[in-house]
Amino acid sequence: MYGWDSLVLLQHLLDDGLSKTAIAQRLGVSRRVIYHWLATGQLARDVDVPVPRQYAVRPTQLDPFTQIITTRLATYPELSAVRLFDEVRAAGYPGGITQVRDYVARVRPRPEPEPLVRFETAPGHQAQVDFAEFRLPWGKRYALVVVLGYSRLLWVRFYPRQSLATVIAGLEEAFAYVGGVPTELLFDQMKAVIVEDQRLDGGKLLENPEFLRFAAHWGFRVRACRPYRAKTKGKVERPIRYLRSNFFYGREFIGDADLDAQCRAWLDDVANARIHRTTECVPRVRFETEERMHVQPLAARGYRPLVLPVERTTRRTVPHLLVPTVPRIVVEQRGLRSYQQLADEVA
Repeated sequence: MYGWDSLVLLQHLLDDGLSKTAIAQRLGVSRRVIYHWLATGQLARDVDVPVPRQYAVRPTQLDPFTQIITTRLATYPELSAVRLFDEVRAAGYPGGITQVRDYVARVRPRPEPEPLVRFETAPGHQAQVDFAEFRLPWGKRYALVVVLGYSRLLWVRFYPRQSLATVIAGLEEAFAYVGGVPTELLFDQMKAVIVEDQRLDGGKLLENPEFLRFAAHWGFRVRACRPYRAKTKGKVERPIRYLRSNFFYGREFIGDADLDAQCRAWLDDVANARIHRTTECVPRVRFETEERMHVQPLAARGYRPLVLPVERTTRRTVPHLLVPTVPRIVVEQRGLRSYQQLADEVA
């Protein structure tokens, strides 16, 4: 007995005039099997479509009480199965909670998912910033990714650490690449920028004071994604996936200098020169024609931090630590005889 699908296909191929050899190749069987099907009259037998077996629904102890559950869920759709089990047991249900849980899982009302509305920003208004970790033969490197929300113009640079000094230096280089400063920068709970976020508990967002001074120097506002709100930072997460797949994967690098050189060439020749899937425009062209005139001008000079990064080295390199600058004190050294002469003159 052979499958209905194979026999129907065999009949179609025979009707089309294919040879037994060609049919055997199409069906993945030998010619001997084809001749056997024909000799044993397989095509002559009834090959009706099999009817799915029907199973009788067995009654359960919960059946007399399901109306209570559906009525309660219609009014309070978030009631737990444990709570509903207590209620039907009080009404006389003699069974266990497993039947209640299975039934609730089948009939609980499911709210319609909220439609995903794409959030677009005005030209020059926002850029999104985030780090992405990459592993290289000589160690981890962190890509600082900056993407303009309107044109999707992308800037990337790789750094050995995710420190505040890295963010400051990287953003100044990104501003120079763009030729201006967006009105606001959106960060994803970046530790170098966001000290603490208590907004989920009704509190406030606490930013790094040094970074706030940096933002005031360049004239942009600091914004942070709320925790567990991944949809608000999609414009930078998608470029990170694109960076991994289109730039990093399958390439070889001989060092940090080569990594940066290849990345800059990729930005200019590929990432910012392609037709973006969402905007259907070339990012560099859309920036030059529609967004450049809306970004703020660059500051006259770079930012001078009030605290300086100092790198301490033990057996392994420790990330930059920000410590207050201490003025150097010069102490004049004299011999004891000079102090004795000074004492005699005073006397």
